Amino acid sequence: MKQSNRLCRINVDSYRCNGCESCVALCPELFRINEASGKAEAVNDTAPCSGELDRAAAICAEKCIEIERA
Repeated sequence: MKQSNRLCRINVDSYRCNGCESCVALCPELFRINEASGKAEAVNDTAPCSGELDRAAAICAEKCIEIERA
């Protein structure tokens, strides 16, 4: 994964998430499924900005991933 020096804040709206796991399949180092809720969550609140992170947000069926650039 190509990383930049800039950090992005990752927010996953668990209310809207349908648990499809597309973000986890694309970026398993950034997203995981919470076993209790069955919904996606960010592994960390912040991560280096990357094209993969942008793609994960773009392919989200429910558009519940928000990326805030610092």
